[in-house]
Amino acid sequence: MCGIVAYKGKEQALPILIKGLKRLEYRGYDSAGVALYDNSISDIKIYKKQGKVKELENLIDGKSPKSGVGIGHTRWATHGEPSDTNAHPHKSYNGRLSLVHNGIIENYAAIKTELQKKGYTFESQTDTEVLASFIDYIITSEDCSLEEGVRLALTRVVGAYAIVVIAKDNPDTLIAARKGSPLVIGIKEDDGSFFLASDATPIVEYTKKVVYLKDEEMAVISGNQMTIKSLEDVEQHPQVHELDLNLEAIEKGGYEHFMLKEIFEQPNSIADCMRGRLKANEGKLVLGGIHEYANALTNAQRIVIVACGTSWHAGLVAEYIIEDFCRIPVEVEYASEFRYRNPIINEGDIVIAISQSGETADTLAALELAKSKGAIILGVVNAVGSSISRITHEGAYLHAGPEIGVASTKAFTAQLTVLIMMALRIAHRKGTITESKYHELLVELESIPAKIKKALEVNEQIKEISALFKDARNFIYLGRGYNFPVALEGALKLKEISYIHAEGYPAAEMKHGPIALIDEEMPVVFIATRDSSYEKVVSNIQEVKARKGKVIAIVTEGEETINQIADFVIEVPHTSEALMPLVSVIPLQLLSYHIAVMRGCNVDQPRNLAKSVTVE
Repeated sequence: MCGIVAYKGKEQALPILIKGLKRLEYRGYDSAGVALYDNSISDIKIYKKQGKVKELENLIDGKSPKSGVGIGHTRWATHGEPSDTNAHPHKSYNGRLSLVHNGIIENYAAIKTELQKKGYTFESQTDTEVLASFIDYIITSEDCSLEEGVRLALTRVVGAYAIVVIAKDNPDTLIAARKGSPLVIGIKEDDGSFFLASDATPIVEYTKKVVYLKDEEMAVISGNQMTIKSLEDVEQHPQVHELDLNLEAIEKGGYEHFMLKEIFEQPNSIADCMRGRLKANEGKLVLGGIHEYANALTNAQRIVIVACGTSWHAGLVAEYIIEDFCRIPVEVEYASEFRYRNPIINEGDIVIAISQSGETADTLAALELAKSKGAIILGVVNAVGSSISRITHEGAYLHAGPEIGVASTKAFTAQLTVLIMMALRIAHRKGTITESKYHELLVELESIPAKIKKALEVNEQIKEISALFKDARNFIYLGRGYNFPVALEGALKLKEISYIHAEGYPAAEMKHGPIALIDEEMPVVFIATRDSSYEKVVSNIQEVKARKGKVIAIVTEGEETINQIADFVIEVPHTSEALMPLVSVIPLQLLSYHIAVMRGCNVDQPRNLAKSVTVE
């Protein structure tokens, strides 16, 4: 969850670290800190502070030493509450080394007890401080080098980690390692500088040449050289990648928040997702990422989709689409539950993982289980070079560009776009969709960016509606068919960023319990576009109105019936029923955004959340 940044080079480290921490703050923002090697005293100076990176800046306020070596961290708390003491970096018991860490050391308690018996004491409640002192203990007890001490310690810990270590006895060295948490190393060849981070956003400003550290690999940067070894002490030969990321993509671009920017980017992000893949006028749909396993997908007896949060909602929409068009049974699983319930996985089953970051710990664990059982695993991810993209057999990138807002918006619609294209490709190969229907859907899919642009025109109307409901304590979201997962997603967005309790339900299920909650204080959002369930949804709206509920309805342009019933009506352009979630979700994203802003919430960094969940 946390964000790591480190630098070694000829420039001053602190400004690079601070700027990098701000770029990574979406990964965690409970506290922040830096450790810098101070040449004047041949020691490491640590500055850390509870709160946002700005609080850390205020703490330092020009007092830090000039240094070309440093590490930084922005925290999402796991072990120990957010506090100055629990903030990273942590130093070892005798102050020999300092360490930043993302992940969880599962056997830290046993290691801590062992070290306490040997006279070690600890200031914080964190597993990270335990790891720092454990490395220090091994260096002392084994009389070994810093590099060997880190390597041996990591062979004995259980859990997930990305770490960067500096030591006062090795002022010209950075050591980094990872297992289950991402770490990227930027290389600036012209001056021998190195930039390390949890993702590429702090790096792109300085270099586009990067190495993605693999699981159970350790990088040793000394002088202007870097060596990468496995934890078995075998030298590796990493591939240097060219970053496909522009600096402009990670700036707000004039918008008040990243979330609003990303909502309004969706016409372009979906067009980018389809670029080079879809040519409707030629009847062509090409997904090169799943070419090798196209026959396996076509002949699949079962598809299992594993995901978490918003990605799980995208998977639910995909279930409707794949079963409807491809006639293949689909199961959508919470990745966090999948591996722990002894699931039935047969050799040749197709398992599709959906993850924006490509680093979601629960989803990775589910994939490893499925792969061990002989399943074919495919990935739908946004982050190039991520862990999921590397362990899957094949897959498709979203090409949605970086998503900085913690609450996912453009990644959701990009996931839907890729999944729809996959479903149409399978259905066409399998012959379960007519040629005319296939071409109709290709043309309609190609028109979606323009229709989302049209849907965004309701922004001012939604702002007015939001002002009326910003103080509500509860919301219910209802939809049927393809729009039921959209109701779930709308409720999730509202609760994530406004802290209003919200629940999504199938509209027909309302009568089986939730209708007891309806009164004149209860806002109910219906996704009521014209589709095969339209008449039923109209009846559900009437049931809510009979109990004095306040109805906000998302309807198709030109709607007449619901206009006479609902309190507020928001129109979106017409599209095919299977593609409607791409359009109907737009007003729900805007509604959650404006309500949260009016409540004074931090929409880009909602409390207790982080963008990339790399711990279980």
